[in-house]
Formats: sequence, structure tokens, C-alpha cells
Amino acid sequence: MTVVLMLGSAPNAVQARDYPRGAFDQILAINNAYAVRPDWDAMIYPYDFDPARIPATTANQRLVDERDFVPAQNRYGGFIYAGATMAFTAAYWALDHYRPKVIAVLGCDMTYADQGPTHFYGTGAPDPLRKDISLRNLSAKSARLQVMAAQQGCAMVNLSLAPSRLVFPRGDLGALPQTQPLPFDATLVAQALAHEARLGYLTPTGHYAQTDVDTGQLDAIDALWLAALELDPHAA
Repeated sequence: MTVVLMLGSAPNAVQARDYPRGAFDQILAINNAYAVRPDWDAMIYPYDFDPARIPATTANQRLVDERDFVPAQNRYGGFIYAGATMAFTAAYWALDHYRPKVIAVLGCDMTYADQGPTHFYGTGAPDPLRKDISLRNLSAKSARLQVMAAQQGCAMVNLSLAPSRLVFPRGDLGALPQTQPLPFDATLVAQALAHEARLGYLTPTGHYAQTDVDTGQLDAIDALWLAALELDPHAA
């Protein structure tokens, strides 16, 4: 089986420095998270990432940019429905590229302290909290991701103990190989996917306008994804 560790940049990402490498088949670092530990396998970053911060790679490491992740995320419905944060994008790329059995997430809780460090390297921009039509309900977007992963036999697990907007079950490092996807309501999932298809908000380039989008319809879709996991439709 393939177990992927996906690292974000929250302060608790540094806990991964103590994780045994043997617990994971692949380590996927998002943006600056490559600095958490040097043995990452892939580093994924957006078009506006500072070129000066892109690390050098070894023969066994790869850089993943929009040429790779945009087609992958579009295969899972695109950015408007799936959520345009690098955490969601990285997970969909991992699902598409690795076909894993488990994606264990750390440092991607999408909550930010009012004071003190917001990222493991200090203070950074709270990207997922920007005003974007795809980010109206981060919990719903994580529910969608969890279901999409489960449909191909992959469990999403959150290794963080901190408050989180992710709805993934909390995981234990030692139990990852035995972790199974949680059940979901297939009827509600079919309804959500059909609603997305009817709206037809496609993102072939990965870039999209913030206008001419019916946010009420997007909210209804988000509620379906949460309901498919029997979660509070008002979660955000």
C-alpha cells in the first residue's frame, strides 16, 4: 500500500521532523514545508510562489507546478468545487499521481492565531481565508475531498491535534497502514456531483473569475458534501 504524508506550513508541521521515514512511502511538501525535513519526495507550489524559495532537488525529488496539478485537480471536478487552496490541490494531485491508500495530513488545519506565529517559519499570509468563491466553506471542501478519496479506496487522516477546519478523522502514526476510508452516503454524493455538473463551472486553466457564479448554488452543494458524511451543514 502507499501511505503519503502531506505537509503544510502550520506551526505544528515541525512535529513531522520526528516521524520515522519508514512510516511513509511518499512525503509531499506544500510550498515552504519542504524546509521541515529534507527527505521529501515532491514539493508542490503555485504560479506566484517566490522563485528564490524553490529548493534544489536531488535525483529522487520532483517539483510539481500548475502544469501538473491543474489537470489533476480538474479530473476531480476543478477548483471551484474542490477548493482553491494548495492543501486541497496537493491532495488531489496525490490522489491522481500516487493512487494511495492513505493520505496523512499535518500542518494544514487552515486556522490562524490572532497573535504569534501563523506558520512554522513565523508569520505568513492566511491564504485559505482569502475571499474566494471556492473557499466559502472549507470544511465542506474537505468533506468533498474525503469522499473523493474514499471512492478510490484512500483514507484521509489528520495527524494534527489542533483545532481544524478539516473534517478528516484524527489519525495515529502507528495505525496508518490499517486505516480504512470512512463510509459515506452514496446517494447524496451522486446528488452533489450531479448539481456540480448542471452548474458547469469548469476551470481548465486553473484560473477563474469571481463573477457570474451563483454562490447560493455552491452553498447548496457544500451542504450536500457535509451531509454525505453526516456532518453539520453549517460547518465552515
